[in-house]
Amino acid sequence: MERAMEQLNRLTRSLRRARTVELPDDNETAVYTLMPMVMADQHRSVSELLSNSKFDVNYAFGRVKRSLLHIAANCGSVECLVLLLKKGANPNYQDISGCTPLHLAARNGQKKCMSKLLEYSADVNICNNEGLTAIHWLAVNGRTELLHDLVQHVSDVDVEDAMGQTALHVACQNGHKTTVQCLLDSGADINRPNVSGATPLYFACSHGQRDTAQILLLRGAKYLPDKNGVTPLDLCVQGGYGETCEVLIQYHPRLFQTIIQMTQNEDLRENMLRQVLEHLSQQSENQYLKILTSLAEVATTNGHKLLSISSNYDAQMKSLLRIVRIFCHVFRIGPSSPSNGIDMGYNGNKTPRSQVFKPLELLWHSLDEWLVLIATELMKNKKDSTDITSILLKQKGQDQDGTSIPAFEPPGPGSYENLSTGTGESKPDALGGKQEASADCQDVISMTANRLSAVIQAFYMCCSCQMPPGMTSPRFIEFVCKHDEVLKCFVNRNPKIIFDHFHFLLECPELMSRFMHIIKAQPFKDRCEWFYEHLHSGQPDSDMVHRPVNENDILLVHRDSIFRSSCEVVSKANCAKLKQGIAVRFHGEEGMGQGVVREWFDILSNEIVNPDYALFTQSADGTTFQPNSNSYVNPDHLNYFRFAGQILGLALNHRQLVNIYFTRSFYKHILGIPVNYQDVASIDPEYAKNLQWILDNDISDLGLELTFSVETDVFGAMEEVPLKPGGGSILVTQNNKELLLSGMPEIDVNDWIKNTEYTSGYEREDPVIQWFWEVVEDITAEERVLLLQFVTGSSRVPHGGFANIMGGSGLQNFTIAAVPYTPNLLPTSSTCINMLKLPEYPSKEILKDRLLVALHCGSYGYTMA
Repeated sequence: MERAMEQLNRLTRSLRRARTVELPDDNETAVYTLMPMVMADQHRSVSELLSNSKFDVNYAFGRVKRSLLHIAANCGSVECLVLLLKKGANPNYQDISGCTPLHLAARNGQKKCMSKLLEYSADVNICNNEGLTAIHWLAVNGRTELLHDLVQHVSDVDVEDAMGQTALHVACQNGHKTTVQCLLDSGADINRPNVSGATPLYFACSHGQRDTAQILLLRGAKYLPDKNGVTPLDLCVQGGYGETCEVLIQYHPRLFQTIIQMTQNEDLRENMLRQVLEHLSQQSENQYLKILTSLAEVATTNGHKLLSISSNYDAQMKSLLRIVRIFCHVFRIGPSSPSNGIDMGYNGNKTPRSQVFKPLELLWHSLDEWLVLIATELMKNKKDSTDITSILLKQKGQDQDGTSIPAFEPPGPGSYENLSTGTGESKPDALGGKQEASADCQDVISMTANRLSAVIQAFYMCCSCQMPPGMTSPRFIEFVCKHDEVLKCFVNRNPKIIFDHFHFLLECPELMSRFMHIIKAQPFKDRCEWFYEHLHSGQPDSDMVHRPVNENDILLVHRDSIFRSSCEVVSKANCAKLKQGIAVRFHGEEGMGQGVVREWFDILSNEIVNPDYALFTQSADGTTFQPNSNSYVNPDHLNYFRFAGQILGLALNHRQLVNIYFTRSFYKHILGIPVNYQDVASIDPEYAKNLQWILDNDISDLGLELTFSVETDVFGAMEEVPLKPGGGSILVTQNNKELLLSGMPEIDVNDWIKNTEYTSGYEREDPVIQWFWEVVEDITAEERVLLLQFVTGSSRVPHGGFANIMGGSGLQNFTIAAVPYTPNLLPTSSTCINMLKLPEYPSKEILKDRLLVALHCGSYGYTMA
């Protein structure tokens, strides 16, 4: 028993010695012993250590020179904080940055620590080195519940930091609504500027704090710029904060027009302006129409200024195109944007949305007059095309704000001489300005081509935005047809116009063919540069195209089954990432990099035309390929065709070469350009030669015994395929040989009517439409086929009837669009979208006459009588 008690006493003494470890004598060592205990709020251990120690509780340590009280306040160790305060710790001691324990408690939202510090006379008005007080920290983090307690002790709620910013400025910037309200209720100055003149409203708008801005405006905040003239609205637009802009306009309606005028500011990012106007336009139909009408008016004013040779071409051109791009963007995303092919605003469409284009009609009218005037001069001077300078500009009229609008018109006597003296001197021009003289007199085309071309581009964009994607506006096609000679003159004189303004020549298959010879004449390098510039223009950062890819994005393929394995991995890959960068690794190999990617494309280009997959067949020339009509023998042929298209698209995107050449007809099909019998020459020259001979000669008495059928090789066996039901027994004659290539189908007019759409103002009940269908029923079967081919590019009705007619981008119903009538105007067509542009003829007789002329002339595309 005694032995047991002795062991217990020894244990007790040992434990007592362990609990009463003394702190080192020097403060530096002692503080690092205490610090972890304070951070963990082990107040009993800290109390025991301090009870038998001479440690200075205000000792400042470390690089920032903080005390243990700072540590306790920062960590929320309230028990240790109280203990240190009782031991004499100074609640207002400032570290090297000027922060007191109260600053740190406020910054981290330590409510209990803040309360205890205030009990021990912590000064809430002390500023740190940056001028920040405790209420600044609470405002930064939106600690409203703590702010309510603290403001009672604050002598000046508007105390400024080193930048002149109050707690209200900070709270507004961070969008803490309740904190803002608390500060305002405590007497904060709602319009107090900082050293830069920025008010709390300015700060709220700079970060798009919509609700905070609304609170300030509701309480009477003034709309004030800073010392550099930057306004709250400027900040909202720069950041794309549409909701905050909406609030500003609610309280200051005049700012609506300010936003519209901002579209002319080249320094503002266009995508941010679009973002703001997109939001505003979504609020109501009236707001949407108001925005579009206002943009149209500004665009019209800029367009007229551009047509003045006294204006700055670059500035006015950029401004016009910028405004029109924004206009078109807003139009497309409106509350009820078109999706049915309606060409809004064209030919007096009866919807309210058509009204937004009215201001622009003034500009288009001026453009049309100028092109007609130039065409007239070209006709007069065909023998001497350099003598076109007998016309010049004169200042005429005024725009809406009272500034003059230039108008082109023939000048008075002596005006031309003012253009150039031929001596290198300058003379006043007809506009009262100066124009540099030159030895070679500039003609009107040289002076105005770029300006007119920019307006034409704007016109094209406005027409395009009114149509569904992939469809070309019949109004613009009509415009190109009307001014064909002048436009070609512009392009011939300065082919760079194609890349600068006439994008429609490269984007619209219907128009490309008219200028193909000019486009082909341009250096291939220039065409490639344009292609890649526009290909990557929609990406956030063009540098991302070649960015590295991570391990998960590597395409792992097998060499022994490269086509199939590549198809599998590409079909599963993210398309957006493939456009940005490609990394390929062959299974079992370590190599990666651009060399491997090039090898992959090279191998795949050979595999795509591998006859084993039955996807493509070689044409008669032995070098080009076209789709195999018997590809269905491969059950995966549709997936493989899709994969082949993806590979060719990726090769283009990443500038990789592929060793495949397709036939011209296949390229035309990809581009949506109508294919005709002449394209057969690239597939089988001998067959094309024979077809041409048949078309060029009378075959009535030759005894060729040709029928409306073709023979095709199906895996070594020749099969006869009728071009129409019973085509094998229908002889080709002199009268029907236009129809040789595609046969003459039976056309169900009722089915045709049932699957026809109307646009640009036409409706099924309109007299012109009723006359049209009466004419279709009256004409011969051959003429109906000609009409079908004239509009769709094909004389055959697909299986399933007119509901299954295909366009350039998929299913596309037969469509009839309204065109303003002028005497002798023929109908025109847009075959890629199966659209007949039918003038509003005054009678059924005139309609029938003009339609038959167009059909029997065998016209392809768009012909003006």
